[in-house]
Amino acid sequence: MFKSIFDTVWAFDLEWVPDPASGRLVYGLPDEMPDADVIAAMWAHGGATPEEPRPYLKTALCRIVSVAVVARKRNADGTVSLKLHSLPEDTDDPPPEGAMLARFLDGVSKQKPQLVGFNSSSSDMPIIFQRALVNGLSAPSFCRPASRDGKEFMGYMSKYGDAHVDLKGILSGWGKAVPSLHEIAQACGIPGKMGTDGRDVVDLWLSGDTRRVVEYNEFDALTTYLLWLKTARLAGFFTAGEYAEEEERVRVMITAVSMQPRHAHLSAWLEAWERLSARRKR
Repeated sequence: MFKSIFDTVWAFDLEWVPDPASGRLVYGLPDEMPDADVIAAMWAHGGATPEEPRPYLKTALCRIVSVAVVARKRNADGTVSLKLHSLPEDTDDPPPEGAMLARFLDGVSKQKPQLVGFNSSSSDMPIIFQRALVNGLSAPSFCRPASRDGKEFMGYMSKYGDAHVDLKGILSGWGKAVPSLHEIAQACGIPGKMGTDGRDVVDLWLSGDTRRVVEYNEFDALTTYLLWLKTARLAGFFTAGEYAEEEERVRVMITAVSMQPRHAHLSAWLEAWERLSARRKR
């Protein structure tokens, strides 16, 4: 369990797909080979079978295509603000992976948030590190061990400390009892997945439908944030009244941002949350 809540908390989630550029280099495939064929070859090299035609590939050979963050900030006057951020912002013309990743890491360097994920120790954190390496980035604030005063370097890659919180490890570890994010979320009355599954992301990306990838990513970030709130409430960081206020902040934020065309899909997620929450209370 985490020992503290930082003034700035980022509940985050990433989406990634097999990286054709890496596949061509690692497996000696020609530059002119179509991306879909390269990815099929990568799955074949990764041990594809009729039962599992799309095996999980090593994250170093995948490219990050979306980042979503729910950012909670306790301000100097004691008030709390909540924002949703997602990349790419322009889904019709997404930036290169390196530029998107550099922007995320620059935000980490400046804001020094407590990062909260689900299965992030085994997936999100390693791929950030590996793909930053592939893209030739510099991210000392992300990579270095925590400094003694905790101000310069946070120790995000450390297995100890509160700079990075992996809810999966806290809730169940990695044995037979481990639930998926969707399963534990639904049991708690949180929507989880809606319409799109993680297995769909590569097909959406290949078809150029980055918008739906980002929407799916935002749903997971919101789910992770609400699950963190419940975990923090369980650990005694919020009273019943404070927890109700925190949930209301999420509703207000979603209602506001869903008025923007880019985030119109969030209204359906909010409706699903209200419906599931009501059923959970019965």
